Amino acid sequence: MTATDRPSNRPFRVETIDYATGVDDLRAVREPVFVQEQQVPLALEWDELDPLCVHVIARDAAGAPIGTGRLTPEHKIGRMAVLPDWRGRGVGDGLLLALIAEAERRHWPELHLHAQVSAVGFYVKHGFVPVGDRFMEAGIEHQTMRRQLGGPTAIDTRDAAVAIACAVIAGTRRELSIYSRALDPGLFDAPEVLDALRRLGTRRQRVDVRILLQDADAPQRAHAPLIALAQRLPSVFGFREANDPADRGYASAFIVNDGSGYYFRTLGNRFDGEGAVDAGGRARQLADTFQPVWERSRIVTEYRVLGV
Repeated sequence: MTATDRPSNRPFRVETIDYATGVDDLRAVREPVFVQEQQVPLALEWDELDPLCVHVIARDAAGAPIGTGRLTPEHKIGRMAVLPDWRGRGVGDGLLLALIAEAERRHWPELHLHAQVSAVGFYVKHGFVPVGDRFMEAGIEHQTMRRQLGGPTAIDTRDAAVAIACAVIAGTRRELSIYSRALDPGLFDAPEVLDALRRLGTRRQRVDVRILLQDADAPQRAHAPLIALAQRLPSVFGFREANDPADRGYASAFIVNDGSGYYFRTLGNRFDGEGAVDAGGRARQLADTFQPVWERSRIVTEYRVLGV
């Protein structure tokens, strides 16, 4: 499965397509991408599931096929492909969103997929989290991923925690709020999370990242890499430490953006929790929890003077 994730300035549309009458259009994308480019055997590319699947196709302004995707009866997304000239133009996003919308229309509780490892970040952005170990499929390394529909996705591993944190960071418009005891080793020092925060902090659009800690000394002693990143971007990152006893006793932790994304852990010292990229109500609730504690907490001035 291959996909893209940057916006397009060229018009295209995504629609469902009947397999029986549209197989030639599907072939015009899938065979150049999978068979010719990725060397997947033709016999493996077309299978007995194809006639049973829901297929979507992306077309350019002239109606020519430029991308494909499908939903299998097992609630699996597959055969996501975009022609080379259209990659990086948002076609993959359009295909994936159309498949998710179709699954929601059918009231499916969950979707899963086998993502090529090179495309994992794309699916993470859309709320999919990794499950299990990587594996080889048609000679290409893949990762199983899943996303809950109509509710939060359960997070139960470090890899899933890193994925949902990156998705919430990527979905930030102008403000990201993090409530953590001590910058959660294993999560906020993960290279993927740091990269996501770096990309957010260096966007042209003004962004505020507010990080509320219960123990500001521990990350400082541990030389947490997020502190060093924040020192390079002092106009973006702000730290405060809770000093009210009730706030310091808060057992949970979360990250929430000003869109509809969040990752919440009932026990802040564990990765287990739940997350979503499209749960506006829950995200607003967590933001409302964060705000008064932020306002009454002290500014962590000592982070400003550390060497970088």
